[in-house]
Amino acid sequence: MLQDRVVVVVAQRDPEKEDVGPSDLYSLGTEALVARVLKMPDGTTNVLVQGQRRVHINHFDESGDAIYAATTPINDTIEKTMALEALMRAMVALFEKCVRLSRNLSEDVYVAAMNADDPGWLADVVGSSLQIPIAKQQEILETINPAERLEKVNVLLAHELAVLELEQKIQDEVQQEVDKSQREYFLREQLRAIQRELGEVDALTRDVNDLRARLAELGLPEKVRAKAEEELNRLAGLPSMAPEVGVIRTYLDLLTSLPWQQTTIDDIDLDRALKILDANHYGLKKVKERILEFMAVRKLAGANVRTPILCFVGPPGVGKTSLGRSIAESLNRKFVRVSLGGVHDEAEIRGHRRTYVGAMPGRIVQTMRMAGTVNPVYMLDEIDKLGQDFRGDPSSALLEVLDPEQNSEFIDNYLDVPYDLSRVMFITTANMLDPIPPALRDRLEVIEIPGYIEEDKVQIARHFLVPKQLKESGLSGQQVSFTDDAMTQIIRSYTSEAGVRNLEREIGSICRKVARSVASGRRYPHVITRKTVARYLGPARVNWGLAEERDEIGVATGVYWTEVGGDLATVEAALLDGKGKLILTGQLGDVMKESATAALSYIRSRAADLHLPSKFPELLDVHIHLPAGAVPKDGPSAGITMATAITSALLKQPVRRDVAMTGEITLRGRVLPIGGLREKALAAHRAGIKTFVLPRKNLKDLVDVPERVRRELRFVPVDHMDEVLSIALLSNSEAIRPVSQVSESSDLPVVASC
Repeated sequence: MLQDRVVVVVAQRDPEKEDVGPSDLYSLGTEALVARVLKMPDGTTNVLVQGQRRVHINHFDESGDAIYAATTPINDTIEKTMALEALMRAMVALFEKCVRLSRNLSEDVYVAAMNADDPGWLADVVGSSLQIPIAKQQEILETINPAERLEKVNVLLAHELAVLELEQKIQDEVQQEVDKSQREYFLREQLRAIQRELGEVDALTRDVNDLRARLAELGLPEKVRAKAEEELNRLAGLPSMAPEVGVIRTYLDLLTSLPWQQTTIDDIDLDRALKILDANHYGLKKVKERILEFMAVRKLAGANVRTPILCFVGPPGVGKTSLGRSIAESLNRKFVRVSLGGVHDEAEIRGHRRTYVGAMPGRIVQTMRMAGTVNPVYMLDEIDKLGQDFRGDPSSALLEVLDPEQNSEFIDNYLDVPYDLSRVMFITTANMLDPIPPALRDRLEVIEIPGYIEEDKVQIARHFLVPKQLKESGLSGQQVSFTDDAMTQIIRSYTSEAGVRNLEREIGSICRKVARSVASGRRYPHVITRKTVARYLGPARVNWGLAEERDEIGVATGVYWTEVGGDLATVEAALLDGKGKLILTGQLGDVMKESATAALSYIRSRAADLHLPSKFPELLDVHIHLPAGAVPKDGPSAGITMATAITSALLKQPVRRDVAMTGEITLRGRVLPIGGLREKALAAHRAGIKTFVLPRKNLKDLVDVPERVRRELRFVPVDHMDEVLSIALLSNSEAIRPVSQVSESSDLPVVASC
């Protein structure tokens, strides 16, 4: 400051470096004049310099108390041309736009640039004002030619202008949205203030107030009330056009429409309940007894008794679903039903979380909302038809619903608060138990509903189906009636089912044809008899098995069970010249094939007692055939029937045509118990069989057989195959020696021996 105030300003190559030497500096700098030196309050010194011209640093001298350098001035004069003038004007125009858009450029810099006549000076003024890296600034400084320097600065200026315009566009869009929201907010606040002054309330505020009042009346549990209050406060703080308003309002509507405390009072009147069940359903003794037991326990123990979870298992059409309605009516409860057939998605049971678009609660919560009470009779229909795929396992989700220890705090993903299902009476239905997972089956109290027997169907048709179809056809009981023989004919010749759906259809078909005759004024039969049925329904479509017309060798009569009832199965045995092979035909299953092999092995083991040739297994092939080859057959209960047919063929002794039999055979000749005895006995009775041979261990199952059938059909219990042969074969050979005698039963009509 005491000398000429001239210094050389030069930039560092690395701006971050603290200890700087000559090698860390650029070789081209700026000669500058020190205009002012100011000492700042914090102890630093502020030096203001004014650049004069470019200089090239030749070498440095560090011997003194400062760094000195020998420099060479650089002149950048150039002749102004029209092209250079146009470039200068273009730069000034671009720079003006940048100054207008940028917050960092002042008007003073633009004024200095506008008044610069020298091209090099203009480029230096504009370039030094741009926010660009030091390396770029040094590049401009080292560009000696003013025209080239103008072009470089012009490129940088154009890039800076593009960035500033984009930034300004973004700011305008953001500001526009902010201004719009602020404007809406202020307008809505003003509108609310005006409405308050006028005593009016906007729709959202009115909804919030209504929801708050409804929540206060529901008496919600503590957790549910806290969740509802939280969502309600969120709703109250949102603008009415916010996207979340609809989601929260729908959730709160569900929360307030669910039953939390509403109940129906059980009508514990056992006599009334029995009358309702008997009026709506014929038979079903076990089911009715279980319902009456529950009501009796509820009456004595109060509301704290554990509600059973029943599972009605039976073939289609036996009245499982309608039985649930009758139970609800007898208990004076609401009845709701959900069909689970074909459900594959676990969310159908538990619902979707509210984070998903279009989320909704599961079927359990939706149905409880429809019920309107916390203690309805809830039927889960077709539980054995649940599916499982990549969307989850719905049967696993039902584990919590159908467990009395857990369902008091059932969590639906949409509801997201515990819901009490412990007071619900769940009833499930299924056609078969096998598809139900073991864990779920363990939670169910299974009540099997067997198919209706012929007598039951006649009674159901007389008391329920005929009056219903007459009413639907516009007829009355005085105009047309059905005889029992006609009903039996329809059941036997036109339906093949365990339930009564097809029977109702056939009765309805006759009623409609009669109604047509009545409407046309034609004559019609007032009483539908056995002969009239064929006139309306055409030829018989179902053929039931009948007893053989005569006693034959190698032909024994067995009985089998199907889902639609029992039927007769004729077993034919033929002997062929051969090498001892066993030929089985009739589409037999593996179990039945094994029974045939066991029967033949038993006969071979008793060859001497039966006076059979010792080498007959090596000389004869045994062919066993069961007619109706298109129908698959399986099971062990035809074992004694096949053994009887083979023995008859070998001994040349006919089998009694009025004897039917069922039972599993062992290699020792023992007769083991079987299932489906009631249906088999009814089939034998219907076919005209007089004697029915059954395993002795199945005697206990005769209690399920109707008394009329027990009275008219002679039941013979056996323990050994020798007893079967002594009963079934016509001539009593001395070679057949029964190994045990049959004792008489005191309560059942039984033949001790033959």
